[in-house]
Amino acid sequence: MMDRIGILAGWGRFPVVVAEKLKQQNKQVYCLGIKDHADPQLADICDGFVETGIAKLGAHMRFYQSHKVQHATMAGKIFKAKLLYQGHWIRHLPDWTTLRFAGPNFVFKSKNCNDNALLLSVVAAYAAHGITFAPATDFAPELLVKHRQESGRRITSALERDIEFGWQIAKEMGRLDIGQTVIVKDRAIVAVEAIEGTDECIRRAGTLCCKGGFTVVKVAKPQQDMRFDVPTIGLGTLEMMAQVGGRVLVVESEKTIIIDEQDVIEFANKHNIAIITKRDGEALCISGAA
Repeated sequence: MMDRIGILAGWGRFPVVVAEKLKQQNKQVYCLGIKDHADPQLADICDGFVETGIAKLGAHMRFYQSHKVQHATMAGKIFKAKLLYQGHWIRHLPDWTTLRFAGPNFVFKSKNCNDNALLLSVVAAYAAHGITFAPATDFAPELLVKHRQESGRRITSALERDIEFGWQIAKEMGRLDIGQTVIVKDRAIVAVEAIEGTDECIRRAGTLCCKGGFTVVKVAKPQQDMRFDVPTIGLGTLEMMAQVGGRVLVVESEKTIIIDEQDVIEFANKHNIAIITKRDGEALCISGAA
């Protein structure tokens, strides 16, 4: 049944791009769009689309089973902070399937609520109903950032020190499942991503480092499960950096998704933001002035 693929779609362009890639491969695509997150455009692309609460796992299963979907993928961000707002769970009122699999995380508090724990609970619920998740990059491997150099700019020794410093801290934050992004300047930590997400972390760095010129380091977790929560960058990331004075964006090669890559690189060059790919200790510049 690999001709039928389900998408569990969160916020952003990523689910739209994945849906388009799947349709180009002549797949039948059935999409569950998370309420308050998913782009309505998905309804025009997919063979079947329904908007649903994040905590309606029973309804998720029935939708996919009705369309004979046995394989699915996750794409797009879920703003977990929204789930902490007073009354928000009423809009996503958990059904019995959710209580069975994710109740220990959110309701009974016997398990923690970090990203990995919650998403693994969701994956387990789907597996129990005969639906397996695959990484979105299995269907669109070209979305992963390649390790290459295009700008021809040399990375200064001062920037190399900031990159290495930020890299080690970001990897540790990922290991602890706190966040995947840290922002540094002159080997000082300016901001660390937590529940608010990368863009808000960058915005906060701009208020704390009003002169700008800082470096954003975004990495995969050491234990990264490529089925979900893969670090992703797009135009929004670069626009936020340009707005608040970010100068360098460092990402991990082959483990970071880049949406609308050509547009991102053109924007970075126009605003003189260096995008640097890093792998096995080597850093290469693909845009801007490093």
